[in-house]
Amino acid sequence: MNFTKKSLALVAFSFVTVMFSQEKPEVKIGGALRFNYNLSSWKDGQKKRGGDFGFDVFRINAKAKYKGVKLNAEYRFYSQSFGGGMLKQGWLGYDFNEKDNIQLGLTQVPFGITQYNSHSWFFGINYYLGLEDDHDMGLKFTHKGEKWEYALAFFKNAEELSFGSNSDVSDSRYSYDVASIDIDGDGALDLRYKETNQLNGKVNYHLGNKNIQHKIGFSAQYGGLYNLDTEDTSSHHAFALHYQLNAKNFDAKAQVSTYKYNTKNTTYSDLIALTAYGAPYLTATEATTYTLGTAYTFPVKWKPISSIQVYNDFGYMDKTAENFKDSIMNVFGFLVTAGNVYTYIDFAAGKDHPWLGPVWTNALANGTPNADWDMRFNINIGYYF
Repeated sequence: MNFTKKSLALVAFSFVTVMFSQEKPEVKIGGALRFNYNLSSWKDGQKKRGGDFGFDVFRINAKAKYKGVKLNAEYRFYSQSFGGGMLKQGWLGYDFNEKDNIQLGLTQVPFGITQYNSHSWFFGINYYLGLEDDHDMGLKFTHKGEKWEYALAFFKNAEELSFGSNSDVSDSRYSYDVASIDIDGDGALDLRYKETNQLNGKVNYHLGNKNIQHKIGFSAQYGGLYNLDTEDTSSHHAFALHYQLNAKNFDAKAQVSTYKYNTKNTTYSDLIALTAYGAPYLTATEATTYTLGTAYTFPVKWKPISSIQVYNDFGYMDKTAENFKDSIMNVFGFLVTAGNVYTYIDFAAGKDHPWLGPVWTNALANGTPNADWDMRFNINIGYYF
């Protein structure tokens, strides 16, 4: 009788142990609410008011994991004039081991310095050309070793919100992609393209010690450029050399990038349209960019402030077309960390830059002769949870 009781107790204990040792689904919900103040030198009315302060974005982040399969998604809600609601990223992933991972869905393109090739709220000039923090629809494999890390990816296309035969790319998106635009103002779209079947490769090499780390890398990108009117496919490509330095509280990011869109368009051979945040603009089909960003973080004990980072991000766009004016941007600023509140205080200057000047459509394309520097003072306050 005692043997039977012991056996039953052992079986019950084993069942409870197995039941509680099984992997349970992990779900994490987060997000952010941000407000923005800006004062721009080219907006007379705004200067008379002393700038404007308003809503920037509310976002929801979701992460989940069960039996090795992961989910990572971020949805953003902007005002309607900035594109409204949009999915920044959303992918399913699987970790084969501690070093190897695969992602499927709307995932970050492995090109250049990631996650960001900048420090400021404005990003760098490559972002406005679709070469920084870009996200497309596809499959990506990454390997992160002690010395070497690399990524290989295939992207079927950018974010696709309409599945018609020749549907134009939606302007409601977070990262800049090739799109359609009306150049002459007659209501008809003159340039209509889509990215398709893109391949990406990126490799980084780490060296240094626990006090000083260096990362040297190379990125390559090649894909199709589909003309929605002629239904022909040409090509586009981009390459980049990049370097990162981390030395305790100091870091630096340097990158040289070159890109080209082979549009085969005889009327607008030097122009291509890009879009994000609800509005497209033109850019040069071929250019080389140079970016350099530096930052130093000061730990402080000013409750609730725990650190202040001082940074400067510089970007130069050298356009290949002889009659095109080059574009420049520079952002000097501070990141103030206070608990879950992150505040970017930026002094942004631009020359032939759509977000830093009065010219929108042609700033990154042919530009403006004798363009002046324009300034924007910007404060972005966000609570991240």
